[in-house]
Amino acid sequence: QVQLVESGGGLVQAGESLRLSCAASGRIFSINTMSWYRQAPGQRELVAGITSGGSVNYADSVKGRFTISRDNAKNTVYLQMNRLKPEDTDVYYCYAAVRTPTFLEVWGQGIVVTVSS
Repeated sequence: QVQLVESGGGLVQAGESLRLSCAASGRIFSINTMSWYRQAPGQRELVAGITSGGSVNYADSVKGRFTISRDNAKNTVYLQMNRLKPEDTDVYYCYAAVRTPTFLEVWGQGIVVTVSS
């Protein structure tokens, strides 16, 4: 069984920064993509993703403000969020595509980010 544990959320004022972390644990052979999503009304939207090789992609709304990175030795992904806006307020979910050796898609429980104006 593989688990993802998120940390680093909280309440900040607009313009401030937060850093989210997500650590994977369990019987892991390898992890391909690790991503952060947030729960937009009606659907879960991709915020940022990173492959095991380091290729990244971002939602247009966070480009230039958020940076995703990972530590493959620690099976951990990070999301550095700068210049936060009230519209970034949401529940953020970590996702990982894991080989155990079977293929699993694993989600974290979600972490709350609140940005006050």
